[in-house]
Amino acid sequence: MIHAIVTDIEGTTTSVRFVFDVLFPYARAHVGELVRSHAHDPAVRAQLAEVARAVGRELSDEEAIAELVRWIDEDRKVTPLKALQGMIWERGFRAGDFTGHVYEDAARRLREWHARGLRLYVYSSGSVQAQRLLFGHSDAGDLTPLFSGHFDTRTGGKREAASYRAIADAIGLPPAEVLFLSDIGEELDAAREAGMQTAWLVRDGTPDSAARHPQFTSFDAIRVDRP
Repeated sequence: MIHAIVTDIEGTTTSVRFVFDVLFPYARAHVGELVRSHAHDPAVRAQLAEVARAVGRELSDEEAIAELVRWIDEDRKVTPLKALQGMIWERGFRAGDFTGHVYEDAARRLREWHARGLRLYVYSSGSVQAQRLLFGHSDAGDLTPLFSGHFDTRTGGKREAASYRAIADAIGLPPAEVLFLSDIGEELDAAREAGMQTAWLVRDGTPDSAARHPQFTSFDAIRVDRP
């Protein structure tokens, strides 16, 4: 029986196009402004130190900005970039520059699962802050009360089985009682290796009955059995 569901965001609850067409360009356009105007903010300073550590040498603020822009262009899953993007997106969400895209079927089913007593969690390469902003300012309203917790790359890589074992430990359930939703086969492979059940979202394709994980075109097709 399933007692908890852990969901990815991009391609799963949310259109990849929203991330690449709205969020990433917004962060790219504002990262220089954030660094220059908040250069003495301890939170920003700490992340700039992490950028330098990742590069392996001291960086001026302008060099750090250039590195961050390059990482955005390359869609790098780097923790300090994700943290700074979260700070930028917070301003955008709060200013009403955009709302977080969530598929209608995902919002509806998440509400249904929560009402049935299933515990819901998010695991994304985007920072916990960014996750809460997207779901807190979504097209479907504030969805944050539905979630019992959030996980990001600080837990570990999304293609590493150890990350999913750590999530199961953190939520206090055997992995077999947890269902992981994603649109990436390698992430699902890692979750299954850890012992979780899996569901593969193929929103823009046709499900393949021979795929190594059960495939679904929407949350509506996913059946979750629980006591």
